[in-house]
Amino acid sequence: TYTINLTRKITPIKDILAVLKLYKFLKKEKPYIIHSHTPKAGIVAMLASRLANVPNRLHTVAGLPLMEAKGFKRIVLNFVEKLTYECATKVYPNSIGLKNFIIKNNFTRAEKLKVIGKGSSNGINTSYFDANHFSELEINNLKKSLNIEEDDFVFIFVGRLVKDKGINELIESFVKINISYPKTKLLLVGSFEKDLDPIDPSNFEIISKNRNIITSGYVNDVRSYFMISNVLVFPSYREGFPNVVMQAGAMRLPSIVSDINGCNEIIIKNINGIIIPPKNKIKLMEAMSDILLNKCLYDSLKSNSRQKIIERYDQKYIWNEILKEYHKL
Repeated sequence: TYTINLTRKITPIKDILAVLKLYKFLKKEKPYIIHSHTPKAGIVAMLASRLANVPNRLHTVAGLPLMEAKGFKRIVLNFVEKLTYECATKVYPNSIGLKNFIIKNNFTRAEKLKVIGKGSSNGINTSYFDANHFSELEINNLKKSLNIEEDDFVFIFVGRLVKDKGINELIESFVKINISYPKTKLLLVGSFEKDLDPIDPSNFEIISKNRNIITSGYVNDVRSYFMISNVLVFPSYREGFPNVVMQAGAMRLPSIVSDINGCNEIIIKNINGIIIPPKNKIKLMEAMSDILLNKCLYDSLKSNSRQKIIERYDQKYIWNEILKEYHKL
C-alpha cells in the first residue's frame, strides 16, 4: 500500500498537493490500470493519472454528494464530476439510476459508461453475511446488553447518522409509532457527523433522552446487530448502491428504503421490502406501521430477502464481472 492523505471536504490546496504526490508515484510505478472510487479519490486519481499518461483510467461512481448540493457548491461539484469523467477512459456507475442521472446531467458521453453486473461496487460476501453464524445465546446476550426485550419489534438503521441519510425523518416517525406501540425499539448503528451534515438539534436531543432509541456508535461487524433486529429502515436522500441494504437482505431482513437509485434496484416493491418517497415522514411512518402490524406481509418480505441478494449481488459474481472488464484491456 501507498498512502496519500485526502480530505472529505473541498480543500483546494490539500487536493492539489494530493494530485502532485500521486502524479509522482504514478510516473515512477507506471501502472497499466488505475481504478478509483469515491468523488474525492476520483478527481485526484483521474487527474493525476491522465497527467502521468496511465493508459487505462477507470472510475467507479458509488454515489454523488452533489445530488443534495445547491448554489455555488453544486456548480463546483458539477465541474469536478465532469472533469473526473473527462480524465477517465471508462466510468462505472454502480447502479442504473446513477447511470441515467449522469447522462441526464451531461456529465459525460453515454458510451463511456457501464454498469457492472446488476449493480454494486463490490457485491456482498453472502457466506459471511449469513444468519447461520450466530447462536441463539449470542443473540440473546446482545439483546440483553442493549436492553432489548424478547417481544420488542426492532427497527434498525446502519450508516452515518446524518441529515442526508434521512435520520430526521426516521426519528420523528419512530417517536410517533412508539407512542402507539411501546414494544418497539429503534437501533441506530453508526457515528454522528456534526461537522459535515448534522441532524436537527431537537432530534439529537430526542435520541439522547428516549430510552427506546438505542445508539451503538460505530461497530466493525454489523451482522449481530442485524440478528437482533426485525427490519432495516434506510430513508436516505441519495445513494450509489448501498451495501447496508444488501447486507441486511443477506442476513434475512426486509428493508424499508427510499425510492432513490440503488435502493430501488436492490429492493423489489413488496417482494423483499417496501419503497417510499424520500423525505416523506408520513409515508415512512405508514411503511413502518405496515411492517409492524401486518405479520403476513412481514413474513413474506423476510422469506424472500436473502435469496434476492444471492441471486443478483453475490460478491464472486461481481468480482468476475470486474475481472472481465480488466481482461478486455
